[in-house]
Amino acid sequence: MSKIRRKMRLLLFLLICQCATNSVKAYSASSPSVILLMADDLGIGDLGCYGNRTLRTPNIDRLAEEGVTLTHHIAASPLCTPSRAAFLTGRYPIRSGKWHLGMNCEISNDFCHHPLSHGFDYFYGLTVTNLRDCKPGQGSVFLKGVQKSLVIPLQITGITLVSLAVVHYIGLLRVPFRALGYCFLIATISLVVLIFFFYHFRHLNCFLMRDHQIIQQPLSYENLTQRLTKEAVQFIERNTDARFLLVLSYLHVHTALYASKNFKGKSKHGLYGDAVEEMDWSVGQILDVLDKYNLSDKTLVYFTSDQGAHVEEISSSGEVHGGYNGIYKGGKATNWEGGIRVPGLLRWPGMIQAGAYLDEPTSNMDIFPTVVKLAEAQLPSDRIIDGHDLMPLLQGKVTQSNHEFLFHYCNAYLNAVRWHPRNSESVWKVFFFTPNFSPEDSNGCYDSHVCFCHGRFITWHDPPLLFDLSMDPEEKVPLTPKTERRFYEILSVIHLAIENHTRSLHAVPNQLSWDNLLWKPWLQLCCSSLLQSCYCDHDS
Repeated sequence: MSKIRRKMRLLLFLLICQCATNSVKAYSASSPSVILLMADDLGIGDLGCYGNRTLRTPNIDRLAEEGVTLTHHIAASPLCTPSRAAFLTGRYPIRSGKWHLGMNCEISNDFCHHPLSHGFDYFYGLTVTNLRDCKPGQGSVFLKGVQKSLVIPLQITGITLVSLAVVHYIGLLRVPFRALGYCFLIATISLVVLIFFFYHFRHLNCFLMRDHQIIQQPLSYENLTQRLTKEAVQFIERNTDARFLLVLSYLHVHTALYASKNFKGKSKHGLYGDAVEEMDWSVGQILDVLDKYNLSDKTLVYFTSDQGAHVEEISSSGEVHGGYNGIYKGGKATNWEGGIRVPGLLRWPGMIQAGAYLDEPTSNMDIFPTVVKLAEAQLPSDRIIDGHDLMPLLQGKVTQSNHEFLFHYCNAYLNAVRWHPRNSESVWKVFFFTPNFSPEDSNGCYDSHVCFCHGRFITWHDPPLLFDLSMDPEEKVPLTPKTERRFYEILSVIHLAIENHTRSLHAVPNQLSWDNLLWKPWLQLCCSSLLQSCYCDHDS
């Protein structure tokens, strides 16, 4: 009888184990953990899995080998604003790296735009972008912008003073020269004080935060990637028994470029290549810790970039600091394919086919609805969501992307539209205006350092330029009514789509307005006081 009982107990134990195993499989299959890895200004041609043979990116390439490579993946347009998009909300414990979506609204500690106000439980990183101002010897983007903004007021002041002097001289109006002198003196002192302030405190926006606290100001680049990676790895180690969302936004390879001691001078492409290879090391650390705790099969990993390489980036010493966009034209700040076609790699072993390539139009806006669906949550119903769930496409349940139209903006201006008709291999793209490259025969706006979206910096096209990207991905030869018999029919369909699209838009406040930058100085964060030069270091 005891033998039978022992056998029964053993059978019951095995059944419990089997049920537990089945429940784990069902959990991991339906609701994985998610790791989102976002590079900054990384060219699609910078990675080995997209054809590069001179940079070492074995860890990022491993994502391609073990997952799906998206070859027609498009960076999110400026429509990704609160009027159209939604933040990842719910219980998501960490975000590491760059937030890039603002900080305060009315006072210096309301933190209305902070990650912790949008569903995240923990934040370590930068709330603004990586600027040249933050690295000594790299120049000042912010100071340059301030100087440009002062040109018109200075011109008006100068013209006014000269006009008053002329009017006084010819006797039309008596203007006390002492008053003119005072006005000139006040204008000069104000200008000197303003330029001195912005020059001396140009590192104000260069700070590192943990949650709501500034822990380093100005920011130190020394071992910064290692610090960001360490935070991410430790977070994963603390959550091996729970599903999680980890968002790691790299500073690489936005300028100011930097690389740690172990990577500096090691690549074939200068500091830019060093930065790419250091980022690849960080990706490897993330994948290694997933393997160590048997989390790889339970985790969806997504790697992308926010836009194409900044081809005009050249250091003061003449070293190329911009990356490579492969066969594609243009780069960052343009809607040529080199500016918006970005890496897109997704890995989820056992759930996504390994080594697959998808050439359907997708967007990094798609990751939001994909994650929401995997988390078994609901998409917001109070706005249009521009992205689509990627899983049916990644798992081969459908063969065509849900993106029939993609709208590409240059700042606030609708610049181009992409149309992928149902049951067609063609991907049509129209340009309403294009940037004027300088020099004219180059592949970028080198004279102005970046391409602009207005005035003399662009050329309008009537009729618009039309390309079939399935036949001409390099955008070399625009089609005409003579070379494409459906030319006007295609334009008609696209114009109708634009009408429907623009009716769905709502204006949102501009966080980067000069009103906020110049007339709301109390919104500026400072970890000590101006007398102490806003200096602190709690991270070293």
